[in-house]
Amino acid sequence: MIPDRRHIQTEQANPHSANLDQLSTMEALWLLDAENARAVKAVEEARESIARAVDWAAEALRRGGRIIYVGAGTSGRLAVLDAAECPPTFSIGPEQVVAIIAGGDAALRRSIEGAEDDRSAGVTAISKLAVGSQDFVVGIAAGGTTPFVHGAIDLARKAGAKTALMLCTDPAAISTTAELMIYLPTGPEVITGSTRMKAGTATKLALNAISTLAMVQIGKVFGNIMVDVDAGKNTKLWDRAARMIEALTSRNRIDSLALLQEAQGKVKRALVMHHHRISAAEADARLAANNGHLRGLIPEPSAR
Repeated sequence: MIPDRRHIQTEQANPHSANLDQLSTMEALWLLDAENARAVKAVEEARESIARAVDWAAEALRRGGRIIYVGAGTSGRLAVLDAAECPPTFSIGPEQVVAIIAGGDAALRRSIEGAEDDRSAGVTAISKLAVGSQDFVVGIAAGGTTPFVHGAIDLARKAGAKTALMLCTDPAAISTTAELMIYLPTGPEVITGSTRMKAGTATKLALNAISTLAMVQIGKVFGNIMVDVDAGKNTKLWDRAARMIEALTSRNRIDSLALLQEAQGKVKRALVMHHHRISAAEADARLAANNGHLRGLIPEPSAR
């Protein structure tokens, strides 16, 4: 039997866009802007649950575990995007933030709609990752009912992992074993059921918050500077890294580039080397003893 999902908020009709096809382009843009603002508001309203997710994510990384996202369709693609951007942004291993999308990599470029209904595939995906108590698994489903996602959450919970479900409909209407509900109340879409719109926007904002602030907690950021960067990746990062060193030391650009070269492109290593007049190996040892954090090892950003 096909389940009746009329009670799901993301499936309901939006009265504000009832005459969308009759609006002028400018009127339609005004409407879209007004509705998109609801996505930002939805993330604000979910602040408490997002904060808990941030803490759980950071704790998982500190314990040597992983942040694991699971989604289908738009939710899955946003999960893959967030996971893919964490290694180059924060110099972490690709195995530390992982994304599972229903239908596999092929679903990133071409929709595989039936994949989301396969609950057993979600179970299998989590099983292959050998999820355990050190991990944090976040299921993402705008409408909250995706079987693939729920299958993954169920097995992850049984394996002892912390679990959360991010959704854009009233959690009271959803049955789940997830410990934490991240409810983003975006309301009905401008085009009925098209959750690639403001539900997707709110999801992207929430995922940004979780991964970014988790990285801040584990020492990837000093003040508001993204110090855990590997400048060896490309010339843009080499330039950015040199400017970071200039900002946090008394060195000019030429000397900053020389120090960065000596530190093999590692900004945190370079900064500790500079402030303590020590070798790269000694700098790495001090960083390790300080759990990867610069604070306490070099002067405060505001005091330079």
